[in-house]
Amino acid sequence: MWKVTKSRVNKMKDRMKKTELRFFTIPEWKKEEKYLQEKHREGWRFTGVTLPGFYHFERCEPEDVVYQLDYNQEGTAHKTEYIQMFQDCGWEYILDFVGYSYFRKPVSAMGGEETEEIFCDDDSRIDMMKRVFRGRMVPLIVIFFCIIIPQLFVQSHNEGIVSMVLTGAFVVLFVLYLFLFIWYGWQFRQYRNLLKK
Repeated sequence: MWKVTKSRVNKMKDRMKKTELRFFTIPEWKKEEKYLQEKHREGWRFTGVTLPGFYHFERCEPEDVVYQLDYNQEGTAHKTEYIQMFQDCGWEYILDFVGYSYFRKPVSAMGGEETEEIFCDDDSRIDMMKRVFRGRMVPLIVIFFCIIIPQLFVQSHNEGIVSMVLTGAFVVLFVLYLFLFIWYGWQFRQYRNLLKK
């Protein structure tokens, strides 16, 4: 008689799950949606995400499933009604992660076309971009102007090796934040232009 050992069962379970490390910047939620959709087509259903960017999947039948993200911290204050609103339209709620709510819906439930989205019009899409800006970018702008720039100025006027190291660190932060602001502005403009077409 064939015996299934505990370690063999654990190995079988491990093959049924996998984790991938991926990074998506603040305005790249569309790329994240496409990534999750592709994984589902390959037979990996998204189950969750944890910091710093570990995406967890479980084995499933390959299926064309649309994933949508919404950034609405006000909606999570009334979570039951918020989730129910999407469920009434056929969207399955998955989880919330760093301000984003994750939803999915099989293409077969959309009449076989990937055109359905959780947003009903372009104004709603632009509103989401504005919510992302307020929720994610405004705090970064405050840090940039209230901490990084003043500290860069102070440290550059001090003498000594510690001040030189701190000046270098704040220069790096200054450049990174500046790049992030330009990148977000470019992504926002590109997305807005796409909606106007």
